[in-house]
Amino acid sequence: MPKCISIHAGHAGVQIGNACWEIYCLEHDIRHNGQMLSDKTIVGGDDSFNIFFSEAGAGKHVSRAVFADLESTVIDELHTGICHHLFHHEQLITVKEDAANIYAHGHYTIGKEIIDLVLDQIQKLADQVFRASWFSTASVSTAVVEPYNSILTTHATLEHSDCAFMVDNEAIYNICIRNLNTECPTYTNLHRLIGQVVSSITASLRFDGALNVDLTEFQMNLDVNAAIATIKIKRTIQFVDWCPTGFKVGINYQPPTMVPGGDLAKVQQAVCMLSNTTAIAESWAHLDYKFGLMYAKNAFVHWYLCEGMEEGEFSEAHEDMVALEKIYEEAGVDSVEGEGEEVGEE
Repeated sequence: MPKCISIHAGHAGVQIGNACWEIYCLEHDIRHNGQMLSDKTIVGGDDSFNIFFSEAGAGKHVSRAVFADLESTVIDELHTGICHHLFHHEQLITVKEDAANIYAHGHYTIGKEIIDLVLDQIQKLADQVFRASWFSTASVSTAVVEPYNSILTTHATLEHSDCAFMVDNEAIYNICIRNLNTECPTYTNLHRLIGQVVSSITASLRFDGALNVDLTEFQMNLDVNAAIATIKIKRTIQFVDWCPTGFKVGINYQPPTMVPGGDLAKVQQAVCMLSNTTAIAESWAHLDYKFGLMYAKNAFVHWYLCEGMEEGEFSEAHEDMVALEKIYEEAGVDSVEGEGEEVGEE
């Protein structure tokens, strides 16, 4: 069985991580003090919780995770929160000085102080690592320099991330208002919604999900395959024509677990879709536009230069973003043109 290490970095990363572990505990019947409601390994031979949790002493379970942020507020919330027994204090890493939302301040100066601490803790936890990156957009950000930070971070991690998920804050905010009827969504609402997505993505790692075990499961698979066939026939979704396309479907036995008092109602079935889509070019373009507006006036650039950054890094990051945006746009255009030619031939 694989063992996963979760790394939660930055203000939003730590808060989203907290929301994720809240859901994990509910899903695996682990109390906030780390004690399991019933010993699943004895009752049913279920040890799926070991993928994310480590067993300490006296039946206590703790998270296999590292939390790191330069500003101590969110880390202090973990120390004093109801789930503080789940986190080892050595794995909650912070310093007393905030990066003040300046990427260079965290990347070049203050951040260097905790790199060794973070790497040391990861090394201690390392067994097998599942790594995914989440990039957030700046639509609901409270920091005016967020476009700088997002593009500089994307530039720095572009060659090092094996799997990245785009989290559109504005889209999640709209879901809370329009679909969940949340009057004034807070970051807690957004983070819990993201936590549900992370839970769904990792469900296949943690819970049983063999296909076609009985007639009921077989029927469920037929329904899914029929829906996919309908989508392909109607062509309501356009697929690129230059690489194999298809659907990877997995059915998991575990019903969705909802946080008490949260925005989502308790249901028995749910679906989570992850798509590699050229539509992400719009998000890159929107972010690039905001970056360009500020950078054209050299707005706030001096804050970054004071921390040791060179102005050329802004241009380089911007060029990378433009190139990335163009790759997605060209991929989409080629596919649309190919479909147009096919229609003409018919």
